[in-house]
Amino acid sequence: MREIVLDTETTGLDPYSGHRLVSVGCVELENHRPTGKKYYRLINPERDVPEEVVKVHGLTNEILDKEPPFRDIVDEFLAFISDSPLVIHNAEFDMKFLNAELSMAGKPVLPMERAIDTLLIARRKFPGSRVSLDELCKRFGIDNSKRTTHGALLDSELLADVYFELLGGHETGSLFEEKKQTVLEIKAANEALRMPEKPRIEPRPPVFCDGELDNHEAFVKKLKKPLWLN
Repeated sequence: MREIVLDTETTGLDPYSGHRLVSVGCVELENHRPTGKKYYRLINPERDVPEEVVKVHGLTNEILDKEPPFRDIVDEFLAFISDSPLVIHNAEFDMKFLNAELSMAGKPVLPMERAIDTLLIARRKFPGSRVSLDELCKRFGIDNSKRTTHGALLDSELLADVYFELLGGHETGSLFEEKKQTVLEIKAANEALRMPEKPRIEPRPPVFCDGELDNHEAFVKKLKKPLWLN
């Protein structure tokens, strides 16, 4: 199964406030492991990059002014990701920016259903724990020492390893087989243990004590216009 681990860097937090992509990085997976194929592009945002954001990813106006805008690389980007699921940490953020850029480029947007959000997976797996990319690297013993600043390609490479560990690491394949075998065993056991239908038990007629019926009839005669006689 082919998947694409994806990360972006931007000029800010909200594309609807005029912020844009400055880079996109992708790592191809096959059966949850990297194939060696990667895609990375710096992108001219066609606007200034705030100084506080440059401190996050190190991409200055001088660097990005030499790069193509997203509309010039959109076709090669879409060709690389094709129709594969997209593995993203905090998918809502990256998908929001990608779809804003795709719309401006006159391309169909990416449905959110394509995204596999590793942030949500980590929160379910480790409730109450910090689940940033750096924290997950520490948890799984993944070397992130080169991550002195955020970078779309480096972060995608690290996330590929984190994603593999979130799925069970080197036990992933055996876990899939175990689940498949367990399902078959349960199905077979249910067939073998299926109980025959219980015989229908007919209700027993009521039993009255001596004089009970006579007392009941005397009580009914005293009633004025009972409902069942209307």
